[in-house]
Amino acid sequence: MEPIVVIGAVAAGMSAASTIKRFLPEQEVMVFGKEAYISYGA
Repeated sequence: MEPIVVIGAVAAGMSAASTIKRFLPEQEVMVFGKEAYISYGA
């Protein structure tokens, strides 16, 4: 299975990546962004 690539590591990109992993846990997801820090919400 080809990996899914998400462009943007802030809120929307990380939300998309986590939604994909929730519904397809075996799917590889790669997130790319030019931000110095990724978005994190506890």
